[in-house]
Amino acid sequence: MRKLLILSILFFISALIQSQTKVIWFPSGLNIQPFTANILEPRAGVSYLINQDKLRLDIGTSSDIYKIETNDYRISFGADLFTYTRLRSENNFRFPVETIDYFFGLNSGYKVLDGNKQFGFRFRFSHISAHIVDGRFDKTSGEWRDSLQPFVYSREFVELLPFYQINSLRFYAGMTYLFHVIPNTIGKEIYQAGFDYYLNSLLSKNVSPFIADDFKLSKIDKYSGNNIFMAGIKFGKYNGKGFSLIYSYISGKSIQGELYNLNESYPSFGINVDL
Repeated sequence: MRKLLILSILFFISALIQSQTKVIWFPSGLNIQPFTANILEPRAGVSYLINQDKLRLDIGTSSDIYKIETNDYRISFGADLFTYTRLRSENNFRFPVETIDYFFGLNSGYKVLDGNKQFGFRFRFSHISAHIVDGRFDKTSGEWRDSLQPFVYSREFVELLPFYQINSLRFYAGMTYLFHVIPNTIGKEIYQAGFDYYLNSLLSKNVSPFIADDFKLSKIDKYSGNNIFMAGIKFGKYNGKGFSLIYSYISGKSIQGELYNLNESYPSFGINVDL
């Protein structure tokens, strides 16, 4: 981590001494676009968990606060704040909230431009906490549903995701290190790899079919995999603001912190507004 900090400072200094450097406070757009199938990304939308009578509600944003631009590369510093929530679908258009995860932290991105190619990395220093909500409490029995009692779930971590992109096809692989985690049965290392591909020239520049996949290998007592596959259509620029229709399939340990040790597999269909 210390070496990465020193490297970032050196990039910063080298950018400032170049004559063609442009410094922007609160730039529009993001230097490093969210990795499409990665669950830990800011979203604003809702998904229906097919055959589960559940919904997932995503509320959040990510913003670059400071960016350095040259002809060859971009350096950015920003912040992430978002939640992803599971709700139960009931009659009369009622959706009791069962569990919610909070994510917030700082990020830094470095991207090299080489014609139609890009490569670089995103670094994040973040916190996640998860909470059981009153929608899981059964007032009739006076007990928590499925005998799941609320408990403390918290983790602080650093994440490094290098990537390589050619046109609108991007590959990435990296790892997360949890330097503090509760419960302690969760391993400290998470290994991750994935891709996203937007067919932005197939129909028009503002209508982009896409596919994406994200795989994580983590340890909960023993190592196991979690995979998220996504496919859909984005209306708007593929690497900017827009509106997406998304089909996804999630398998492995639950993405919700309070359900972290449960195995789940389900498809979902949803919408997302890319802010």
